Amino acid sequence: RQLRGRCARQGDPGASRFYVSLEDDLMRLFANQGALSKMLEKSFGDDEVLEHGTLDWSIQNAQKKVEQQNYSIRKRLLQYDDVLNRQREIVYSIRNDVLLEEDPGKILIELVEEEVEGRVGGIPLTEFKATRVEDMPEMESLLASWVNVTFPLSVPLEDLIGKSEDEVKALLLEKITGAYDGKRKLEDPDQLQSLERYVVVNAVDVHWQDHLTEMDELRRSVGLRGYGQKDPLSEYKNEAFRAFEEMMVAMRSDVCSGMFRSSTNLAAFENMLSNLSNVAKVSGPDTSSSGGFDRFSGPRQGNPNSGPTEAPEIPKIAVPVVRETPKVGRNDLCPCGSGKKYKKCCGVGVSS
Repeated sequence: RQLRGRCARQGDPGASRFYVSLEDDLMRLFANQGALSKMLEKSFGDDEVLEHGTLDWSIQNAQKKVEQQNYSIRKRLLQYDDVLNRQREIVYSIRNDVLLEEDPGKILIELVEEEVEGRVGGIPLTEFKATRVEDMPEMESLLASWVNVTFPLSVPLEDLIGKSEDEVKALLLEKITGAYDGKRKLEDPDQLQSLERYVVVNAVDVHWQDHLTEMDELRRSVGLRGYGQKDPLSEYKNEAFRAFEEMMVAMRSDVCSGMFRSSTNLAAFENMLSNLSNVAKVSGPDTSSSGGFDRFSGPRQGNPNSGPTEAPEIPKIAVPVVRETPKVGRNDLCPCGSGKKYKKCCGVGVSS
């Protein structure tokens, strides 16, 4: 069929004839074997040709089946590739915007806003408008494990008591952008934009490459879901969406970390370290209590008006027991030289 169409496009009026061997895969897999067996009842030579309308019809139907099968394979492959292509468009839109934007700091702040909205949005609504610190465990975890660790900030939980979700987002964004504006003032203006581009592009490239590797593994293994009466394509879409969301969260987290952990000059870097040390002093343990030990400044001095304090007791060091004589088994010869066994000589009455 394809050969006839190609010949027609080249100007052949239809006089060309094409022959198919009975040993060809097309005839072996798709031909009507019953009709062929009846035709082959008569003896034919190797150079003789079988001509019948049934054979032409069988060949045409076989070619249609093969083309439909190949079309289904290409369509299925396109459906799988379309899932990853949509994700690629989102990722490369971020990457290209950063490279082409005159002020890449805007895109950097937008990514920070998305991350703050996502993390604050995951907090239960019951903790907003709360009146006690004890009723805000998720909010406390957000500040302790992310805000006060990722950014050079010290946001006390008391500042968030009684605030709504939008007010919490606005407060955190205001403090983050304020700290970043202060950092930008100390950076080299000629290199600041390149630094901001590097922070975003590096985070995008690293996590996108890992995501592509994960998608390849998923594509190779998702076909096994069909044995569980599940559509592999639907499972692939769900898993790909979940992995993409995790990749975007990790990418935004790296952007939030890199924006304060990179610098264009030594002065800005030292200023960032000083801010981090100030945050550690504010949010660190209380140094005004008597007794105890501070791993940065040594033993803490107690209140001089609180009376004498007892010196801490020095723990005793355990000394291992050392055997002075060699160990002798109960059935060994006694070391005294009597020639008897130890259990019947010097070892009488000694427990094992």
